[in-house]
Formats: sequence, structure tokens, C-alpha cells
Amino acid sequence: MRIREIAICVLCVLAAAELLFVGSQRLEKINAERAEIKLVMNEPLENAPPSLAFATVALGAFRGLIVDVLWIRADQLKEEGKFFDAKQLAEWITLLQPRFGAVWDFQAWNMAFNISVAIPATRPQERWQWVRNGYELIRDKGLEKNPRNFDLYRSIAWIFQFKIGNIMDDCHKYYKLQLYHSMKPLVEPQTQEHYIKLAKSPQKLEQMLENPDTVKFLNELAAADAVFANQKELVDNYLTLRQQPAKFPDKAFEVVDKYRGTETLENFDTFAKAYYLRNVWKLEPRLMVQLNEQYGPIDYKEPNKVIPLDWTLADVHAIYWAALALRKAGGTYSFEEINTDRIVYQGLQNLYTRGKMVVYTSRVAAKNDPCSISEQESIFLFPDLRVFDRYDKVMRAIMKKYADVGGNPEVFKVPHRNTLKRAVLLFYQAGHTDKALEIYNTLRKEYPEDREIQVSLTEYARNKLMDELNSIGINNATQIITLMLQEGYYRYAVHDDDEAFGREKMAKEVYDYYQKKNSDEGVDRVVLPDFNILRFIGLSSFINDPRYPEDLRQNMLDRIHIERPDLYEQMKQQQESVMQQMQNQEGSQ
Repeated sequence: MRIREIAICVLCVLAAAELLFVGSQRLEKINAERAEIKLVMNEPLENAPPSLAFATVALGAFRGLIVDVLWIRADQLKEEGKFFDAKQLAEWITLLQPRFGAVWDFQAWNMAFNISVAIPATRPQERWQWVRNGYELIRDKGLEKNPRNFDLYRSIAWIFQFKIGNIMDDCHKYYKLQLYHSMKPLVEPQTQEHYIKLAKSPQKLEQMLENPDTVKFLNELAAADAVFANQKELVDNYLTLRQQPAKFPDKAFEVVDKYRGTETLENFDTFAKAYYLRNVWKLEPRLMVQLNEQYGPIDYKEPNKVIPLDWTLADVHAIYWAALALRKAGGTYSFEEINTDRIVYQGLQNLYTRGKMVVYTSRVAAKNDPCSISEQESIFLFPDLRVFDRYDKVMRAIMKKYADVGGNPEVFKVPHRNTLKRAVLLFYQAGHTDKALEIYNTLRKEYPEDREIQVSLTEYARNKLMDELNSIGINNATQIITLMLQEGYYRYAVHDDDEAFGREKMAKEVYDYYQKKNSDEGVDRVVLPDFNILRFIGLSSFINDPRYPEDLRQNMLDRIHIERPDLYEQMKQQQESVMQQMQNQEGSQ
């Protein structure tokens, strides 16, 4: 009996040894496949001190202890103002826990929201760098390790909407300008046809090189400047050449001039822009086309015409990443999904209340030397009422989505009702009383319990305006002022001169009230542009608003030219940067 037991044990040991040997022969292949599908978790730390690198390897499964120590140390460094050291530790933490989405989320949020504001507002470039560090950490590295992580997509959307698109940061105007200047060359001309061309453009340079005309063009560029011979940096250098030709020899731009107007140059232009959008900004043009169709402003002259979203605006980027997040959610109807739907409808709400951006240059005297005048670039945001119907449609679809699964409709009904009430005032102030009345009647029908709307439209608008003047913020101030001026020009066009004068006078009073109220804040984020610029915006808004009859708008221009030459000349002499920006914006819509 004992011999039989020994024999069984020997056979088991031999079988185990054979299995271990067979398994070891497949280990190399398995590890290669794990690395290929990015399941390897033990990536070495780059630029780490030898003791830390050794500890992460030696401790193996217990390296979570190292992570805890790094988290504590990173927080200490942030409190001490050692931001670059904190950033390095954050990168090590993400390498040690690459599949833990919350690590990427927290570190990005820490950089974009915490570390950035620890830097004085007098150094906006440094603040912006930390905001960029935040969303780029997730976008360029976190999503590569966690492509199906819903929260990471939502976090990028959050940074764009609340850090860049909002006004809470004293440097928000600087952030918006950086995004504007980065995106503008890539998306012009802003027509849906252009976005469709971007979507159809080849994704790889090798595909473009299959065309002999393109090869000939690139060879001529390389002959003019050797930097264009480097295929890895070809797209970057080409786009820089188109935007800043002074950085390259004259011969390089002469090649571009030689091909100007040809299909070869146009196709490579489109490819370069699409390539940069895909590989640097991680924006897929095909999805951009879809979002333009789904959320773009409505052309009231041609309702079936697609007007693209303005991709230089932070809220549009927020909508893009939120849309990607919702695709990853797969209809789970979780709390996180509700918050992501909020980003979409709040983004559309922001676009219709401040979705048109004018970049203007003002001359500013130095504080220490009043004689020293410099030009300072800034922005002004004002309403794009064409987006309202998109917002309303999307909001109703979201409410239905959650109502169908037994969700609480009040979660969305309250913001929807408040936005409709706000829209009534905006359209009323713009002189579109028919649209204001349409929305007001819908409000009274769908929310009969709201006592505030149980009065006439005129009385409601007056009461609402008075309430806002008591708690006015920069967004409300800009909306009120520009829309009052716009309605004033409408009144002037129909020869209702007394009302026109009254609207302009009231707009100036609101302007003075706001400026006086915020004069002691000392921060640029709450400062309104010069009133003449707002007056110009109001006039441009009226002239380019398709809701007004075209002959009425033209008659108003003729009348203002003849009867108010002072105003006409004042508008004519307005800063050229504002004029050019408005013309470019309206021409691309």
C-alpha cells in the first residue's frame, strides 16, 4: 500500500514538472501578447531615483505601499509650492497604477484646478501650462491605458467647460485666447463642407505619399528647407510655415505660392489640419461633423443647412468629450452618466448665452509709466440665440431618456424651466418678442405652478430685468447690454426713435452700474470692454441677425449713415481687429 502511495506522489510531481515546463515554453509568447494589448503593469519608472526604482521592483505586489508614500509626498510638495516636483511624482504614481482611472482623474484635476490657481494671476502663461498639463495627462496618457474608462472622458470635458469656458478663474480670458489661437488655423474656413473634407482626409502620411503630385510638392519644400525632409515633424513644420512663414527661408513659402490654388496644395492643407486634429488634439473629424449636425446653430433662412459649431470655444470641446463619454457609458443611467448629460446641455446653454466670441485689441498704458502704451489682446463673449432651439430639443430628449427608466424628472426640469425663463428675457431684449412670447406660453403651459410667470410678458421681462440688476454678473451684464443695444437698433430701423434712444440709454446705465459695482475687484475677468465696442457688437448683431427682414437691416444702415453720421463714423473708426473678427465670424456661418 505504501509503495502505491509513493508511486502516485512521484507521478504527480512528474506531471506538475511537465506542466511547468510546457507553461514556461509559452510564457514568452504570453508576455508578448500582454504587452501588445497593453496589459503589462510593471513599466519601469523613468528618471526616478535608483532607490525608488529598485523598491518598486523588489516589493512586487506590495508596491502599493510605495504609491501611498508618493501620494502623501506629492501633496506636501504641492503645499510647499514645488509644483514641478509634484508633477513628476504624479507621473510616477500613474505609472505605478496605470489601470486605476481615479489616479489619472485626481492628478489631472489637481494640476488643472489646484496647482494652477496657486500661481499668481499675474503669470497667466504658467497657469495655462498647468491647465494644459491636466487635460493632456488624461487625453494623451490616461486614455491610452484606459480607453474604455467613462470617467476619464468626462473629466476632460469638465476641465474644458469649467476651467477654460467658465469665468471663475482670473485668467480665464487668457485660457480662451490660447484655445482660440490654437484651433482657429485648423478649422478655417468654418463650414460644414470643410469639416466633411477633414473627415474624409487620409489618416496617415503614407497614404498622401501615394500621390506623385504630393511627393513632388514635398520634395520641392525639402529642397527649399531641409526641415521638411523629416517626415516625423513634417506636418508640424508645414502648419507653422503656413501660419508663420517668417520662421522659414523665403524659398519655402515661394513653393507654397507656386502651388497656391492647386488641388495638390488644398489636399495637403486639409490633410495636415486633419492629421493635427487627430494626433495632437485627439479630435476625430468624423465625430466633429456629426456633432455639428446634431448641435450646430440653426439657420432660420435655411433650416436644413448645417452651421458648424465654433470649435475655438471651450464649451464645444466639452460637448465633444462628453459625447465620447456617453458612448462609453452604454446606457447605464448612472449618476456619472447624469452628470455627463449635464455637461452637454450646459454646454449648449452656454453657447446660446455667450456662444459668439470677438477677439479685440485694446491699447493699455503701463501702470508705472502712463506714457508707455502697449496693445493687449482680449475677448468678448455675447449671446448666439440661434443655439436655443438646439438646447431645448436636447434637454427634452435627456428628460425623456431618464423618465423612461423611472428617473426623477425634477433633476432636469428645474434647470430646464430656469433656462426657458432666461431665454424669454434674452429674446425679448433682442427685440424678438414673437419668439419670446412663444417660449413664455410654453413655460406657462408646462410649469403652471410657477407664480412668477403668471403675469404678462412685458411685466415679466421688466421684473426679471430688475431682479438681475440687483445681482448682476459679467455674463448677465454682457447679455443685457448687447441685447438692449441690438433692440435699440431695431427700434431705430422702424423709426421708433424714442424707444431706440431709451434702449441705448438704459444699456449705458446698466454698463455704468456694473462697472461701478466691480471697479474695486481689480481682476480682468470681471471687466467689460469699452462701451463703444459693445455698441458696435449690438449693431453687428442686428445687421447679421436673419430673424430681422433683410431690407429692414439695410434701410437702418442707410438711415444711420445719413441721419447719424457721428455714430456712423464712430463705428467706422472702431478697432479694426473687432471689425475683422466679426466679418470673419459671420462669413463662416
